[in-house]
Amino acid sequence: MRRIQAGSALSAFGLGFTVPYLYVYVAQVRDLGAATAGVVLAVFAMAALVVLPFSGRAIDRRGPVPVLLVASVVAAVGAVAMGFASSVPAAVGAAALLGAGTAVLQPALATMIVWCSTPVGRTRAFAMQFFLQNLGLGVGGLIGGLLVDTSRPGSFILLFSIEAAMFLVLAAIVGTVRMPGSPAFQGARPSGSGKGGVRALLGHKAMVQLCVLGFVLFFACYGQFESGLAAYGTEAAGIQPSTLGMALAANTAVIVAAQFLVLKFVERRRRSRVIAAVGLIWTVAWLIAGYAGLGHGSQAMATAAFVSTYALFGLGEAMLSPTVAPLVADLAPESMVGQYNSAFALVKQLALAVGPAVGGPMGAALHGPYIVTFVLFSLGITFLAVRLGKQLTPEQNQPSLALRPSKVVARHEPVRESETASA
Repeated sequence: MRRIQAGSALSAFGLGFTVPYLYVYVAQVRDLGAATAGVVLAVFAMAALVVLPFSGRAIDRRGPVPVLLVASVVAAVGAVAMGFASSVPAAVGAAALLGAGTAVLQPALATMIVWCSTPVGRTRAFAMQFFLQNLGLGVGGLIGGLLVDTSRPGSFILLFSIEAAMFLVLAAIVGTVRMPGSPAFQGARPSGSGKGGVRALLGHKAMVQLCVLGFVLFFACYGQFESGLAAYGTEAAGIQPSTLGMALAANTAVIVAAQFLVLKFVERRRRSRVIAAVGLIWTVAWLIAGYAGLGHGSQAMATAAFVSTYALFGLGEAMLSPTVAPLVADLAPESMVGQYNSAFALVKQLALAVGPAVGGPMGAALHGPYIVTFVLFSLGITFLAVRLGKQLTPEQNQPSLALRPSKVVARHEPVRESETASA
Protein backbone atom coordinates (compact mmCIF):
# COMPACT_ATOMS: atom_id res chain seq x y z
CA MET A 1 0.00 0.00 0.00
CA ARG A 2 2.83 2.41 0.83
CA ARG A 3 4.42 1.89 -2.57
CA ILE A 4 1.09 2.44 -4.32
CA GLN A 5 0.52 5.67 -2.41
CA ALA A 6 4.07 6.86 -3.07
CA GLY A 7 3.75 6.21 -6.79
CA SER A 8 0.40 7.98 -6.90
CA ALA A 9 1.87 11.04 -5.16
CA LEU A 10 4.87 11.18 -7.50
CA SER A 11 2.69 10.98 -10.61
CA ALA A 12 0.59 13.88 -9.26
CA PHE A 13 3.84 15.73 -8.55
CA GLY A 14 4.79 15.32 -12.22
CA LEU A 15 1.39 16.50 -13.45
CA GLY A 16 1.70 19.61 -11.30
CA PHE A 17 4.73 20.68 -13.32
CA THR A 18 2.79 21.05 -16.57
CA VAL A 19 -1.01 21.12 -16.12
CA PRO A 20 -1.23 24.81 -15.08
CA TYR A 21 0.92 25.87 -18.02
CA LEU A 22 -0.35 23.71 -20.87
CA TYR A 23 -2.52 26.43 -22.43
CA VAL A 24 0.23 29.07 -22.23
CA TYR A 25 2.78 26.61 -23.61
CA VAL A 26 0.78 25.75 -26.74
CA ALA A 27 -0.66 29.20 -27.42
CA GLN A 28 2.31 31.45 -26.62
CA VAL A 29 5.55 29.52 -26.19
CA ARG A 30 5.08 27.39 -29.31
CA ASP A 31 3.13 30.26 -30.92
CA LEU A 32 0.37 27.96 -32.19
CA GLY A 33 -2.45 30.31 -31.17
CA ALA A 34 -5.33 30.26 -28.72
CA ALA A 35 -7.53 28.19 -31.04
CA THR A 36 -4.93 25.41 -31.23
CA ALA A 37 -4.47 25.52 -27.47
CA GLY A 38 -8.23 25.04 -27.06
CA VAL A 39 -8.14 22.07 -29.45
CA VAL A 40 -5.23 20.54 -27.55
CA LEU A 41 -7.07 20.82 -24.24
CA ALA A 42 -10.21 19.36 -25.83
CA VAL A 43 -8.25 16.43 -27.28
CA PHE A 44 -6.66 15.86 -23.87
CA ALA A 45 -10.15 15.50 -22.37
CA MET A 46 -11.65 13.54 -25.27
CA ALA A 47 -8.86 10.97 -25.19
CA ALA A 48 -9.88 10.15 -21.63
CA LEU A 49 -13.49 9.71 -22.69
CA VAL A 50 -12.41 7.31 -25.44
CA VAL A 51 -10.19 5.01 -23.37
CA LEU A 52 -12.03 4.86 -20.05
CA PRO A 53 -14.94 2.66 -21.29
CA PHE A 54 -12.38 -0.01 -22.26
CA SER A 55 -9.89 0.33 -19.42
CA GLY A 56 -12.19 -1.09 -16.75
CA ARG A 57 -12.67 -4.43 -18.50
CA ALA A 58 -8.91 -4.62 -19.13
CA ILE A 59 -8.23 -4.03 -15.43
CA ASP A 60 -10.65 -6.77 -14.41
CA ARG A 61 -9.30 -9.27 -16.94
CA ARG A 62 -5.56 -8.57 -16.72
CA GLY A 63 -5.29 -6.97 -13.29
CA PRO A 64 -4.54 -3.34 -12.47
CA VAL A 65 -0.73 -3.62 -12.46
CA PRO A 66 -0.20 -4.49 -16.18
CA VAL A 67 -2.76 -1.86 -17.23
CA LEU A 68 -1.09 0.78 -15.06
CA LEU A 69 2.34 -0.06 -16.45
CA VAL A 70 1.12 0.40 -20.02
CA ALA A 71 -0.73 3.61 -19.14
CA SER A 72 2.36 5.04 -17.41
CA VAL A 73 4.53 4.41 -20.45
CA VAL A 74 1.93 5.92 -22.80
CA ALA A 75 1.64 9.00 -20.57
CA ALA A 76 5.44 9.35 -20.41
CA VAL A 77 5.71 9.18 -24.22
CA GLY A 78 2.94 11.77 -24.51
CA ALA A 79 4.69 14.10 -22.05
CA VAL A 80 8.02 13.93 -23.91
CA ALA A 81 6.25 14.40 -27.24
CA MET A 82 4.44 17.46 -25.89
CA GLY A 83 7.74 18.98 -24.76
CA PHE A 84 9.10 18.82 -28.32
CA ALA A 85 5.81 19.57 -30.13
CA SER A 86 6.33 22.56 -32.42
CA SER A 87 3.46 21.96 -34.85
CA VAL A 88 -0.29 21.52 -34.57
CA PRO A 89 -0.36 17.78 -35.48
CA ALA A 90 2.47 17.06 -33.02
CA ALA A 91 0.76 18.94 -30.18
CA VAL A 92 -2.60 17.25 -30.85
CA GLY A 93 -1.03 13.78 -31.04
CA ALA A 94 0.94 14.34 -27.84
CA ALA A 95 -2.21 15.56 -26.07
CA ALA A 96 -4.06 12.40 -27.15
CA LEU A 97 -1.33 10.14 -25.72
CA LEU A 98 -0.97 12.17 -22.52
CA GLY A 99 -4.73 12.35 -21.96
CA ALA A 100 -5.27 8.65 -22.61
CA GLY A 101 -2.41 7.56 -20.36
CA THR A 102 -3.25 9.77 -17.39
CA ALA A 103 -6.96 8.90 -17.60
CA VAL A 104 -6.31 5.19 -17.07
CA LEU A 105 -3.96 5.74 -14.12
CA GLN A 106 -6.70 6.73 -11.68
CA PRO A 107 -9.03 3.70 -12.00
CA ALA A 108 -6.01 1.38 -12.04
CA LEU A 109 -4.61 2.92 -8.85
CA ALA A 110 -8.06 2.90 -7.25
CA THR A 111 -8.46 -0.80 -8.02
CA MET A 112 -5.06 -1.55 -6.51
CA ILE A 113 -6.06 0.30 -3.34
CA VAL A 114 -9.29 -1.71 -3.22
CA TRP A 115 -7.42 -5.00 -3.53
CA CYS A 116 -4.96 -3.93 -0.82
CA SER A 117 -7.52 -2.80 1.77
CA THR A 118 -10.47 -4.01 3.76
CA PRO A 119 -13.83 -2.17 3.56
CA VAL A 120 -13.12 -0.57 6.93
CA GLY A 121 -9.56 0.54 6.10
CA ARG A 122 -10.50 1.69 2.60
CA THR A 123 -11.82 5.03 3.87
CA ARG A 124 -8.45 6.00 5.32
CA ALA A 125 -6.56 4.65 2.28
CA PHE A 126 -8.46 6.81 -0.20
CA ALA A 127 -8.19 9.82 2.10
CA MET A 128 -4.41 9.36 2.14
CA GLN A 129 -4.32 9.08 -1.65
CA PHE A 130 -6.31 12.30 -2.09
CA PHE A 131 -4.10 14.11 0.43
CA LEU A 132 -0.86 13.00 -1.23
CA GLN A 133 -2.12 13.75 -4.73
CA ASN A 134 -3.13 17.30 -3.81
CA LEU A 135 0.16 17.80 -2.01
CA GLY A 136 2.03 16.49 -5.05
CA LEU A 137 0.11 18.71 -7.45
CA GLY A 138 0.67 21.76 -5.28
CA VAL A 139 4.40 21.21 -4.79
CA GLY A 140 4.86 20.31 -8.46
CA GLY A 141 3.03 23.44 -9.57
CA LEU A 142 5.09 25.59 -7.20
CA ILE A 143 8.42 24.21 -8.41
CA GLY A 144 7.26 24.32 -12.02
CA GLY A 145 6.39 27.99 -11.62
CA LEU A 146 9.95 28.68 -10.51
CA LEU A 147 11.46 26.84 -13.48
CA VAL A 148 9.15 27.99 -16.25
CA ASP A 149 10.17 30.80 -18.59
CA THR A 150 7.84 31.65 -21.47
CA SER A 151 10.73 33.14 -23.44
CA ARG A 152 12.62 29.82 -23.41
CA PRO A 153 10.92 26.74 -24.90
CA GLY A 154 13.72 24.70 -23.36
CA SER A 155 12.35 25.37 -19.88
CA PHE A 156 9.11 23.65 -20.91
CA ILE A 157 11.04 20.71 -22.35
CA LEU A 158 12.52 20.35 -18.87
CA LEU A 159 9.07 20.47 -17.25
CA PHE A 160 7.59 17.85 -19.57
CA SER A 161 10.68 15.68 -19.16
CA ILE A 162 10.28 15.77 -15.37
CA GLU A 163 6.61 14.82 -15.80
CA ALA A 164 7.57 11.89 -18.04
CA ALA A 165 10.18 10.76 -15.53
CA MET A 166 7.58 10.75 -12.74
CA PHE A 167 5.30 8.51 -14.80
CA LEU A 168 8.17 6.08 -15.32
CA VAL A 169 8.97 6.21 -11.60
CA LEU A 170 5.32 5.32 -10.92
CA ALA A 171 5.66 2.35 -13.28
CA ALA A 172 8.88 1.25 -11.59
CA ILE A 173 7.39 1.46 -8.09
CA VAL A 174 4.15 -0.30 -9.00
CA GLY A 175 6.11 -2.92 -10.92
CA THR A 176 7.64 -4.04 -7.62
CA VAL A 177 4.22 -4.65 -6.06
CA ARG A 178 3.40 -8.36 -5.97
CA MET A 179 -0.32 -8.42 -5.56
CA PRO A 180 -1.05 -12.19 -5.59
CA GLY A 181 -0.50 -14.09 -2.38
CA SER A 182 -1.18 -11.39 0.18
CA PRO A 183 -3.94 -12.09 2.70
CA ALA A 184 -5.30 -8.61 2.09
CA PHE A 185 -6.37 -9.64 -1.39
CA GLN A 186 -8.25 -12.81 -0.56
CA GLY A 187 -11.75 -12.51 -1.95
CA ALA A 188 -10.84 -9.28 -3.73
CA ARG A 189 -9.24 -10.59 -6.89
CA PRO A 190 -11.16 -10.68 -10.16
CA SER A 191 -12.66 -14.00 -11.06
CA GLY A 192 -10.88 -13.94 -14.40
CA SER A 193 -13.88 -13.61 -16.69
CA GLY A 194 -14.81 -10.02 -15.87
CA LYS A 195 -18.32 -10.73 -17.12
CA GLY A 196 -21.10 -8.27 -16.57
CA GLY A 197 -20.14 -5.16 -18.48
CA VAL A 198 -22.25 -2.09 -19.01
CA ARG A 199 -25.57 -3.93 -18.82
CA ALA A 200 -24.84 -5.30 -15.36
CA LEU A 201 -23.58 -1.93 -14.16
CA LEU A 202 -26.65 -0.09 -15.45
CA GLY A 203 -28.82 -2.66 -13.72
CA HIS A 204 -27.25 -1.79 -10.37
CA LYS A 205 -29.59 0.90 -9.09
CA ALA A 206 -27.35 2.16 -6.29
CA MET A 207 -24.36 2.52 -8.64
CA VAL A 208 -26.42 4.37 -11.23
CA GLN A 209 -27.62 6.80 -8.56
CA LEU A 210 -24.05 7.25 -7.34
CA CYS A 211 -22.91 8.04 -10.89
CA VAL A 212 -25.65 10.67 -11.25
CA LEU A 213 -24.65 12.11 -7.90
CA GLY A 214 -20.98 12.04 -8.93
CA PHE A 215 -21.70 13.95 -12.13
CA VAL A 216 -23.48 16.69 -10.18
CA LEU A 217 -20.65 16.81 -7.63
CA PHE A 218 -17.92 17.24 -10.21
CA PHE A 219 -19.98 19.54 -12.42
CA ALA A 220 -20.78 21.89 -9.52
CA CYS A 221 -17.22 22.01 -8.15
CA TYR A 222 -14.24 20.94 -10.23
CA GLY A 223 -15.96 21.83 -13.49
CA GLN A 224 -16.19 25.47 -12.39
CA PHE A 225 -12.78 26.08 -10.80
CA GLU A 226 -10.84 27.22 -13.84
CA SER A 227 -13.73 28.35 -16.04
CA GLY A 228 -17.09 29.55 -14.76
CA LEU A 229 -16.08 30.56 -11.25
CA ALA A 230 -12.87 32.21 -12.50
CA ALA A 231 -14.83 34.12 -15.17
CA TYR A 232 -17.47 35.14 -12.63
CA GLY A 233 -14.83 36.33 -10.17
CA THR A 234 -13.00 38.52 -12.67
CA GLU A 235 -16.09 39.86 -14.46
CA ALA A 236 -18.68 40.23 -11.68
CA ALA A 237 -16.54 40.60 -8.58
CA GLY A 238 -13.66 42.49 -10.19
CA ILE A 239 -11.15 39.99 -8.82
CA GLN A 240 -7.57 40.42 -10.04
CA PRO A 241 -6.15 37.44 -11.96
CA SER A 242 -3.46 37.04 -9.29
CA THR A 243 -6.24 36.51 -6.73
CA LEU A 244 -7.32 33.38 -8.62
CA GLY A 245 -3.98 31.81 -7.75
CA MET A 246 -4.49 32.84 -4.12
CA ALA A 247 -7.95 31.25 -4.12
CA LEU A 248 -6.64 27.97 -5.56
CA ALA A 249 -3.85 28.01 -2.98
CA ALA A 250 -6.45 28.46 -0.22
CA ASN A 251 -8.38 25.51 -1.63
CA THR A 252 -5.31 23.27 -1.55
CA ALA A 253 -4.27 24.52 1.90
CA VAL A 254 -7.67 23.64 3.39
CA ILE A 255 -7.55 20.17 1.84
CA VAL A 256 -4.08 19.50 3.23
CA ALA A 257 -4.89 20.93 6.66
CA ALA A 258 -8.37 19.46 7.06
CA GLN A 259 -8.05 16.02 5.44
CA PHE A 260 -7.15 14.04 8.55
CA LEU A 261 -9.04 16.33 10.91
CA VAL A 262 -12.33 15.48 9.19
CA LEU A 263 -11.42 11.83 8.69
CA LYS A 264 -12.44 10.71 12.19
CA PHE A 265 -15.70 12.60 11.81
CA VAL A 266 -16.38 10.98 8.43
CA GLU A 267 -15.50 7.47 9.59
CA ARG A 268 -18.19 7.57 12.30
CA ARG A 269 -20.94 8.91 10.02
CA ARG A 270 -23.10 7.49 7.27
CA ARG A 271 -21.55 8.17 3.90
CA SER A 272 -24.82 9.45 2.45
CA ARG A 273 -25.12 11.99 5.24
CA VAL A 274 -21.53 13.16 4.77
CA ILE A 275 -22.19 13.77 1.07
CA ALA A 276 -25.45 15.54 1.95
CA ALA A 277 -23.51 17.81 4.33
CA VAL A 278 -21.05 18.63 1.53
CA GLY A 279 -23.98 19.80 -0.59
CA LEU A 280 -24.99 22.22 2.18
CA ILE A 281 -21.41 23.45 2.62
CA TRP A 282 -21.11 24.13 -1.10
CA THR A 283 -24.48 25.89 -1.06
CA VAL A 284 -23.00 28.33 1.48
CA ALA A 285 -19.89 28.63 -0.71
CA TRP A 286 -21.95 29.64 -3.73
CA LEU A 287 -23.94 32.13 -1.67
CA ILE A 288 -20.68 33.71 -0.51
CA ALA A 289 -19.54 33.84 -4.14
CA GLY A 290 -22.82 35.58 -4.91
CA TYR A 291 -22.05 38.19 -2.28
CA ALA A 292 -18.57 38.68 -3.77
CA GLY A 293 -19.96 39.48 -7.22
CA LEU A 294 -23.44 40.80 -6.59
CA GLY A 295 -23.00 42.57 -3.25
CA HIS A 296 -22.03 46.16 -2.73
CA GLY A 297 -19.12 45.71 -0.33
CA SER A 298 -15.55 46.90 -0.78
CA GLN A 299 -13.07 45.25 -3.12
CA ALA A 300 -11.26 43.79 -0.11
CA MET A 301 -14.49 42.19 1.13
CA ALA A 302 -15.21 40.79 -2.34
CA THR A 303 -11.73 39.32 -2.53
CA ALA A 304 -12.01 37.77 0.93
CA ALA A 305 -15.41 36.31 0.05
CA PHE A 306 -14.11 34.86 -3.21
CA VAL A 307 -11.12 33.22 -1.51
CA SER A 308 -13.48 31.87 1.18
CA THR A 309 -15.58 30.25 -1.55
CA TYR A 310 -12.60 28.21 -2.73
CA ALA A 311 -11.69 27.36 0.87
CA LEU A 312 -15.18 25.98 1.54
CA PHE A 313 -14.96 23.92 -1.64
CA GLY A 314 -11.73 22.48 -0.25
CA LEU A 315 -13.45 21.50 2.99
CA GLY A 316 -16.12 19.66 1.00
CA GLU A 317 -13.48 17.91 -1.09
CA ALA A 318 -11.69 16.73 2.07
CA MET A 319 -14.96 15.19 3.25
CA LEU A 320 -15.68 13.54 -0.10
CA SER A 321 -12.29 11.90 -0.69
CA PRO A 322 -12.71 9.22 2.03
CA THR A 323 -16.38 8.79 1.16
CA VAL A 324 -17.17 8.54 -2.56
CA ALA A 325 -14.28 6.46 -3.95
CA PRO A 326 -14.54 3.78 -1.22
CA LEU A 327 -18.29 3.63 -1.80
CA VAL A 328 -17.73 2.88 -5.48
CA ALA A 329 -15.45 0.03 -4.45
CA ASP A 330 -17.90 -1.35 -1.89
CA LEU A 331 -20.71 -1.38 -4.45
CA ALA A 332 -18.66 -3.25 -7.06
CA PRO A 333 -18.83 -7.04 -7.45
CA GLU A 334 -15.43 -8.73 -7.09
CA SER A 335 -15.10 -9.34 -10.82
CA MET A 336 -16.05 -5.75 -11.80
CA VAL A 337 -14.02 -3.50 -9.51
CA GLY A 338 -12.06 -2.09 -12.44
CA GLN A 339 -15.18 -1.49 -14.50
CA TYR A 340 -16.92 0.31 -11.65
CA ASN A 341 -13.88 2.52 -11.01
CA SER A 342 -13.53 3.28 -14.71
CA ALA A 343 -17.23 4.06 -15.06
CA PHE A 344 -17.05 6.54 -12.20
CA ALA A 345 -13.88 8.07 -13.66
CA LEU A 346 -15.75 8.45 -16.96
CA VAL A 347 -18.60 10.25 -15.20
CA LYS A 348 -16.06 12.60 -13.61
CA GLN A 349 -14.42 13.28 -16.97
CA LEU A 350 -17.80 14.04 -18.57
CA ALA A 351 -18.58 16.52 -15.80
CA LEU A 352 -15.19 18.17 -16.24
CA ALA A 353 -15.86 18.49 -19.98
CA VAL A 354 -19.42 19.81 -19.69
CA GLY A 355 -18.79 22.02 -16.65
CA PRO A 356 -16.55 24.61 -18.33
CA ALA A 357 -18.67 24.64 -21.49
CA VAL A 358 -21.79 25.56 -19.48
CA GLY A 359 -20.29 27.51 -16.61
CA GLY A 360 -17.78 29.59 -18.55
CA PRO A 361 -20.26 31.65 -20.62
CA MET A 362 -22.72 31.91 -17.71
CA GLY A 363 -20.07 33.04 -15.25
CA ALA A 364 -18.82 35.70 -17.63
CA ALA A 365 -22.17 37.19 -18.68
CA LEU A 366 -25.12 35.85 -16.63
CA HIS A 367 -23.91 36.58 -13.11
CA GLY A 368 -27.17 36.23 -11.15
CA PRO A 369 -28.46 33.14 -13.00
CA TYR A 370 -25.01 31.55 -12.67
CA ILE A 371 -25.05 31.74 -8.87
CA VAL A 372 -28.69 30.62 -8.63
CA THR A 373 -27.99 27.66 -10.93
CA PHE A 374 -25.15 26.33 -8.83
CA VAL A 375 -26.89 26.97 -5.53
CA LEU A 376 -29.62 24.70 -6.86
CA PHE A 377 -27.07 22.13 -8.03
CA SER A 378 -25.51 22.10 -4.55
CA LEU A 379 -28.89 21.57 -2.93
CA GLY A 380 -29.42 18.82 -5.50
CA ILE A 381 -26.31 17.09 -4.13
CA THR A 382 -27.94 16.94 -0.69
CA PHE A 383 -31.19 15.60 -2.14
CA LEU A 384 -29.46 12.93 -4.25
CA ALA A 385 -27.25 11.86 -1.34
CA VAL A 386 -30.23 11.32 0.95
CA ARG A 387 -31.96 9.37 -1.79
CA LEU A 388 -28.85 7.24 -2.40
CA GLY A 389 -28.68 6.37 1.29
CA LYS A 390 -31.94 4.46 0.96
CA GLN A 391 -30.32 2.12 -1.62
CA LEU A 392 -27.29 1.23 0.51
CA THR A 393 -26.90 -1.53 3.06
CA PRO A 394 -25.91 -0.38 6.57
CA GLU A 395 -22.33 -1.63 6.05
CA GLN A 396 -22.02 0.10 2.66
CA ASN A 397 -23.29 3.34 4.12
CA GLN A 398 -21.18 3.11 7.30
CA PRO A 399 -18.35 0.54 7.20
CA SER A 400 -17.44 1.22 10.84
CA LEU A 401 -20.54 -0.78 11.82
CA ALA A 402 -18.58 -3.93 10.95
CA LEU A 403 -16.22 -3.18 13.82
CA ARG A 404 -18.90 -2.94 16.47
CA PRO A 405 -19.07 -5.95 18.78
CA SER A 406 -22.16 -8.06 18.71
CA LYS A 407 -24.82 -7.28 21.28
CA VAL A 408 -25.56 -11.00 21.70
CA VAL A 409 -24.22 -12.09 25.09
CA ALA A 410 -23.57 -15.76 25.77
CA ARG A 411 -25.59 -17.03 28.71
CA HIS A 412 -24.15 -19.47 31.23
CA GLU A 413 -26.45 -22.43 31.73
CA PRO A 414 -25.99 -24.39 34.98
CA VAL A 415 -24.96 -27.99 34.50
CA ARG A 416 -27.67 -30.39 35.55
CA GLU A 417 -26.85 -33.08 38.09
CA SER A 418 -27.99 -35.84 35.72
CA GLU A 419 -25.64 -34.57 32.99
CA THR A 420 -22.77 -34.51 35.49
CA ALA A 421 -23.47 -38.06 36.57
CA SER A 422 -23.67 -39.37 33.01
CA ALA A 423 -20.36 -37.65 32.17
